[in-house]
Amino acid sequence: MVADKHARSRDRVGRACTSELDATELRVRLLAELRTVVGFDAYVWLMTDPRTAVGVAPLAEVPSLHELPRTIRLKYLSDVNRWTRLTQQAPVGLLRRDTGDDPSQSPFWLEVQRGYGVVDVASMVFVDRFGCWGFLDLWRNGTSPHFDEADVDHLTSLATAITTGLRATQARTFGAGPSPARPGMGPMVLVLNDELEVQSQTDATAEWLAVLLPTANAAPPIPAAAYNVAAQLLAVEQGIDGHPPSARVHLAHGLWVTLRAARLGSNSIAVTIEETTPSDRLELFGRCFGLTAREAELLDCLASGDGTRQLASRMYVSEHTVQDHLKAIFAKTAVHNRRSLLSRALGTR
Repeated sequence: MVADKHARSRDRVGRACTSELDATELRVRLLAELRTVVGFDAYVWLMTDPRTAVGVAPLAEVPSLHELPRTIRLKYLSDVNRWTRLTQQAPVGLLRRDTGDDPSQSPFWLEVQRGYGVVDVASMVFVDRFGCWGFLDLWRNGTSPHFDEADVDHLTSLATAITTGLRATQARTFGAGPSPARPGMGPMVLVLNDELEVQSQTDATAEWLAVLLPTANAAPPIPAAAYNVAAQLLAVEQGIDGHPPSARVHLAHGLWVTLRAARLGSNSIAVTIEETTPSDRLELFGRCFGLTAREAELLDCLASGDGTRQLASRMYVSEHTVQDHLKAIFAKTAVHNRRSLLSRALGTR
């Protein structure tokens, strides 16, 4: 009976992951499905930049949302089952099991989750050979039992399908038409302290954020990705993780922006926000559509405007091989010519 329940769940997850849902819709549907089999009391599910594994676009239902900067900071500074330590082969970790029943080894549990009665956490990463696409934490409080190996086995059995589904949601953002023109507002800079509290921001930043992330009240929002890249900088400085403190995030209508964090002073972190460059869009496009290294190289060369002969010379292959790579790229991206391919990848008309 349990095996049948798990099999039916895997089938429903598989169907959801091959649908045309966006990243938020897919995660909402999958969380509803997971709740019927695994069970949890709270959750945090972030998409990530596949290259840096830094979180963006959070979907969360946890009691600590009112202290979001502190929650994010401590999550990044805890290495117990950190998503960057989980692997494609072992994508699921359990807090109780992996700390020898001593969750206080996790600063995040000790300083945040314990206060909300959390007794165990199942952490899951969604990673493939093209990058890291997201991570999920499922919390159980004191009224629920600890997670067990059956939970691990079921979550692990879903990892590949969910990873592929999340990557597909990002690929579909490149089919949303040309990116809207960015308002001429100058540089966007947020300055945070080491507790991730906002110290200052440029006037252009406030205006730009109000356009990108409109809210019902007068205060412009601070994107969660800004806290995430700043927290990643702290993690790098403390030797917890080595990924760059930057992330590309899709906003809407094919528009991608890049956030980067850099040390500004002894207690200041500058977070810059800018439209993602063409080269970074091409790199991301290649990952999202699962291009091979040579196909991604060809895509990058195509942006220079070279013809087939020049492409073959630059890549040290025959013209026939260039055509074969192009056919493979067209098949993966559902376009039929070079112009459409570049238009889609770069967000231009």
